[in-house]
Amino acid sequence: MRLSRRSTALLRGGVAVGLAFIYIPLIVIAIYAFNASAILKWPPSGLTLDWFSRAFHDSAARDALWTSVRVGLVATATALLLGTLASMAVARHRFFGRETVSFLVILPIALPGIVTGVALSNTFTQVLGVRLSLLTVIVGHATFCIVVVYNNVIARLRRMSGSIEEASADLGADPWQTFRYVTLPTMRTALVAGGLLAFALSFDEIIVTLFTIGSQKTLPIWIFENLFRPNELPVVNVVALTLILLSMIPVYLAHRLTREEEGAAGTRGPVLREATAEP
Repeated sequence: MRLSRRSTALLRGGVAVGLAFIYIPLIVIAIYAFNASAILKWPPSGLTLDWFSRAFHDSAARDALWTSVRVGLVATATALLLGTLASMAVARHRFFGRETVSFLVILPIALPGIVTGVALSNTFTQVLGVRLSLLTVIVGHATFCIVVVYNNVIARLRRMSGSIEEASADLGADPWQTFRYVTLPTMRTALVAGGLLAFALSFDEIIVTLFTIGSQKTLPIWIFENLFRPNELPVVNVVALTLILLSMIPVYLAHRLTREEEGAAGTRGPVLREATAEP
């Protein structure tokens, strides 16, 4: 579809405004990370790299970073296991209430974080009598990380023809062999993309973490606690910039995997149609 010059200009302007709305605040944080003064004012009086050295040698910030990585990895592994099992059950089996199960699986991502946090905190401390710790944080993060994995995997399974798995069974493969050699390779990129997005969500999460963490701190919690301390504010800006850059990596990789898979699927379609066409 060809657009007029006016329509093209309007679309480009809309894209520019949307990107500016999203990224100008992040650019401001990046500039303040190099601010020579400990007092925030615009424009900065000068630029320096001293705050980066101070942030690197801050043991509390390093410990918080390592805690966030550990929580993110375990929460992602849990979400990959449970999300994959749920998606395979919904996509490959017909049973009463299947759509209800699908709705209940994706519901946590839509709930306000504070509601999820309060619910989890009350369940852990009042009902189960469990002390808040990294384990409770991991469980809290897994509740919404499962949704990301589930959505990615079930979308892939729905595009995958079930006849391929039936053909594998007809050739004598047992369910485990069919899953290992047919189903898993097909949904591998969806698992990787879902895992990367789940890790990014867990790494940046703060609301649910506030209600489920004990004495230890994740990196977002460390930023929140030091944000209102004037002496720590320049270091907070550096850590925030680092967090932005680290969060971009899994999101970018997941985006690339999804695009490459869509491109491969687009090229396979015409090839398969041509190969199966009658001469």
